[in-house]
Amino acid sequence: MMGVAIASSKACSSVLYTLITPFNRSKSMLACSGSSPDRKRRSLIFFGSSLVLASTLLGSSNQQNFPVESAIALEQMKEKEEEEEEVEEEEERNVNLFQKTSASVVYIEDIELPKTSSCESNVEDNAKIEGTGSGFVWDKLGHIVTNYHVIAKLATDQSGLQRCKVSLVDAMGTKFTKEAKIVGLDPDNDLAVLKIETEGRELKPVALGTSSDLRVGQSCFAIGNPYGYENTLTIGVVSGLGREIPSPNGKSIREAIQTDADINSGNSGGPLLDSYGHTIGVNTATFTRKGTGMSSGVNFAIPIDTVVRTVPYLIVYGTAYRDRF
Repeated sequence: MMGVAIASSKACSSVLYTLITPFNRSKSMLACSGSSPDRKRRSLIFFGSSLVLASTLLGSSNQQNFPVESAIALEQMKEKEEEEEEVEEEEERNVNLFQKTSASVVYIEDIELPKTSSCESNVEDNAKIEGTGSGFVWDKLGHIVTNYHVIAKLATDQSGLQRCKVSLVDAMGTKFTKEAKIVGLDPDNDLAVLKIETEGRELKPVALGTSSDLRVGQSCFAIGNPYGYENTLTIGVVSGLGREIPSPNGKSIREAIQTDADINSGNSGGPLLDSYGHTIGVNTATFTRKGTGMSSGVNFAIPIDTVVRTVPYLIVYGTAYRDRF
């Protein structure tokens, strides 16, 4: 390219020289008759003009390619910007979903009081935490839905030393802790209903969805308290439908939802949500990696349609409808 530019420069000088040289008739005649000096000059002018023309054509070609290359680059930049916007929008939806629903999720502690204590005021301070789990606010009256296996020790307690504490936030975002009492039990479906005294606090119940129209592949979100870490969000998809899993009393829970959203120890009893923040299931079980206790990615939730059919009977009668007769 440098060689062309230099040649073009020389050619331009030759052309310019020819144009500004005073008119000389004799030289003009010699040029027309083909004299040797003027022939050489004409050759030089022709060669220089050819280089100028080639340089011009090359520049024109580059100018034609430049818009094409620019268009491709702009299109790539546009696609990248759109991808970044999509990621930002998805992240924003996840953040909003968590902020909207986490206030409805509770932290449950299963504790055991000491058998003897020298001072009654120290009884709860010396209590032993037997296990932790999750649950969610069912209504504004203080009913909490969770798994039966989360509060099984309290349900089967014969000593009177078992207690259940529930920590949550009210509608104003103020955190508080209350002792919960068992209202109803359904071991067949691994469900239980607790109740706390609200003392005038306004609670935020979950928004109920449906599980009959779920599709494999749709996004889902689990909120709970794995290993005691409160308000933890995990994200996944509905991996399978219509699964059958064992209940705590050895029976089968039908139509369970399978998900790859991590459900670890402490997540049990928490809600499984859809992309709109509607509760579609109750997180209940997981297959763990051997020797680790960690989720293998094969996790299950009780379908919300089963919960909706069962919980009202547990609140009113203390047992599932099928067990009343």
